[in-house]
Amino acid sequence: MQGRHFAALFAAALLYPIQDSSAASVFRCVDADGHITFTRHGCNSEQEQHLQDARNHTPSSGKAIPLADPNRRTSGTTTNPGELVIVGQQEDGCGNLLTSSEKRQAIIRKEIRRGMSRADVESSLGKPDRVTASNGQQRYHYREKRKGGSSRQVSFDEAGCVKGK
Repeated sequence: MQGRHFAALFAAALLYPIQDSSAASVFRCVDADGHITFTRHGCNSEQEQHLQDARNHTPSSGKAIPLADPNRRTSGTTTNPGELVIVGQQEDGCGNLLTSSEKRQAIIRKEIRRGMSRADVESSLGKPDRVTASNGQQRYHYREKRKGGSSRQVSFDEAGCVKGK
């Protein structure tokens, strides 16, 4: 019976991970341009190397780690409190003249609006019956399928954005 307890204790000891001190260390590499890279394998010879402590302490495991100080001001440009600053906006290639909601509504209503792309026009009206090009600008021509129906043309600028109807 005592042998089973010893075997179980030995098996549990093998399964328990041993803390590796290198697992908590990360190298912070700074190149000549100031770009920072973090790695566990060391830095290139052209980079400045710093050893970082990268332990993720479990909750209530010791002294609290302070978060960012909200009263600390960073140097650099400041913005007006009422000024809207957009960070990381997606560029649609047509100057973002339409919001995604406006674009979606126009496509549903089969409307063509300035700032739509060729793909937006094709989503709205389908493939054109005829395509012409002159001076780097393209035109899509659409005809009504009914007898005596009217025709419609859409002009694109050099970037492939709707210029006019």
